[in-house]
Amino acid sequence: MTQLRIGVLGASRIAELAIVKPAQILGHRLVAVAARDRGRAEAFARTHGVERVVDSYADLIAAPEVDVIYNPLANAFHAEWNLKAIAAGKAVLTEKPFARNAAEAELVRNAARERNVPIMEGFHYLFHPIIGRMFALLGDGTLGVLQRVEVIMRMPEPKPDDPRWSFDLAGGAVMDLGCYGLHVHRQLGRFAGGEPTVVAARAVERDPGVDESCEIELVFPSGATGSSINAMTAERFEMTLRVVGDRGEAFAHDYALQSGDDRITITTDAGTTVEHLGTRSTYTYQLDVFAQHLADGTAFPIDVDDAVTTMELIDSTYRAAGLPLR
Repeated sequence: MTQLRIGVLGASRIAELAIVKPAQILGHRLVAVAARDRGRAEAFARTHGVERVVDSYADLIAAPEVDVIYNPLANAFHAEWNLKAIAAGKAVLTEKPFARNAAEAELVRNAARERNVPIMEGFHYLFHPIIGRMFALLGDGTLGVLQRVEVIMRMPEPKPDDPRWSFDLAGGAVMDLGCYGLHVHRQLGRFAGGEPTVVAARAVERDPGVDESCEIELVFPSGATGSSINAMTAERFEMTLRVVGDRGEAFAHDYALQSGDDRITITTDAGTTVEHLGTRSTYTYQLDVFAQHLADGTAFPIDVDDAVTTMELIDSTYRAAGLPLR
């Protein structure tokens, strides 16, 4: 499979950035879209060159011309429609988080393994050279032994009717933003003795159970520490990553590239240098890796076990903050 035939579940705000533009750049086909409101789906198809509109999510998954399902639905529907796509034997690129909670994530993992269907969680930041360089600076000893990880994920406030403000739709700052910080910490565990643990979390509730902000403190088996600061009420986007070793530190000014700042500032005893890693979209890199897997079996850098473990850490965060699981 060299050219993907992609079906899009829902006419969501993230789809243009996360699947439409990458598919156009890489030469893949957007063959179908479905939405709860057919009019929205038709407008989406006209705007983005999707080949046809189908009546329902179920029809899209069943469509024989669709090979790949892209799932950007509200968090509460990730697991449900991932499971249905897997049952139909369709490869899945799902927006994060993988499910509402770890128990749901396990259901999806088990189904994917039983059916041998590829599914990848869309932590797009992981595929860009920015994060590869940050990890390499630890791996090659430039920064020394990892001591501290600091992630900030802030964004302007969504509209009042946005699903991210709904508990029933599995919203909240940790689900939308904090999942990134927790995932970064987990990926950095290879330099700090293993998986991090949540030691404290403090949340501000917008509505009962829905966190508008959350500060998370973590510790690694090596004793290194971490923090993940998340807020959906900021004046601007701020998505930074700092890693501190005993010989220096590196700071990614925008590791998710939401604002297009591709700088990494590296500080050691030798001085301070600034590197530019390129502004090609993180989502384009992600879709390239996904397509490569389907073409020749090249392993995903994150698997279904990774998705479950991240959801377990999200659940731990909500428990530590005194909030209910999604």
